Amino acid sequence: MHICHVITRLIIGGAQENTVLTCRGLVDLGYEVTLIAGPETGPEGSLWSEAQRIGCTLMKVDPLRRAISPMNDWRARRELGRIFERIRPDVVHTHSSKAGIVGRSAAAWAGVPVIVHSIHGMSYNRTQPAAIRWLYCLLERHAARQTTKFVSVADAMTNQAVAGGIAPRDRFVTIRSGMETDDYAQSAEARAKCRRAWGVAEDDIVVGTLARLFKNKGYEDIMAAMPEAVRREPRLKFVWIGGGSRKGRYEQRLERMGLRERVHMTGLIAPSDVAGNLNGLDILLHASRWEGLPRAVVQALLTEVPVISFDNDGAPEVVIPGVTGLLVKLGDTHELVESIVKLAANADFRRELGRQGRQACLEQFGWRKMADRLAALYRVLSSRTGVVRLH
Repeated sequence: MHICHVITRLIIGGAQENTVLTCRGLVDLGYEVTLIAGPETGPEGSLWSEAQRIGCTLMKVDPLRRAISPMNDWRARRELGRIFERIRPDVVHTHSSKAGIVGRSAAAWAGVPVIVHSIHGMSYNRTQPAAIRWLYCLLERHAARQTTKFVSVADAMTNQAVAGGIAPRDRFVTIRSGMETDDYAQSAEARAKCRRAWGVAEDDIVVGTLARLFKNKGYEDIMAAMPEAVRREPRLKFVWIGGGSRKGRYEQRLERMGLRERVHMTGLIAPSDVAGNLNGLDILLHASRWEGLPRAVVQALLTEVPVISFDNDGAPEVVIPGVTGLLVKLGDTHELVESIVKLAANADFRRELGRQGRQACLEQFGWRKMADRLAALYRVLSSRTGVVRLH
């Protein structure tokens, strides 16, 4: 069986890491795999070199870009269609909204027997103007007619898609986004190294975020909660892991609040450094206003770091109140303060949440398990089409 994955760009990000690990797992299982992406990278960094090492055929389609451009989008659809006609894959599996819309159209035009689309996060969401949400929802409904099966990384994505009229519930299956779980574990050495670099003492309570310094990642809510949280728990320090265009703006606001010295900003870090940095935290705070199933939450729990998260999208499926962390109503600053103070005050509670979180995530988020489940899905879908492709 020949599987072709298509994604808009191979930046360092959750959907991209998922896609590369999927291709790696399918190659290891003996499938012929092609990975197609557009040329764009970004400040997050690139996964092209990682993709080149996994043993699949890697192709770059120049007009496949993130920004909406009727001319580029038409050219990308035409080029993808010609590629599919030439390589004749048994399955085309698309990821991200742009590659999903353009790639599924091209695959249908080329007569690909099985077309799968992964929902890592809805293309339309609560952070967008109503007109944009309406347009994206309309496009998704149209693309759904060309889709054999949807793969959701969280049940919440299925619920939102069904509510939006994209497709009936029986067209969806949830397969958790896999990651290299062996890379994440507690390390006293990594903890001490990070905290020295950050300038925090062992008895400080470090509340960390792992997210770009960008709108909708929740930093405004975090800063709104900080003064009261620090007043009630003076041991609190904050570490923001990630870079982004709003760094200067956030620094200025922290200065005005008199809290700049309590926040260490690491800037952009390499994926290989994520596990080490998570070891330095006592609590992970995930305040994003829009996410599929946040990988940062899973990575923290794998490192036995408990999580406080807003209760939106897929987060409640891994942040179980009193079991793996605490959930806060979206945008509720008062409840956010209470949760921070509660966890900061109880080290034993934090350790128990982290222990249970690691166990739960080990069972659900292994990348090989993800690849096995996807391979099984492809076989079932291919058997139903009754089409045998001769290569």
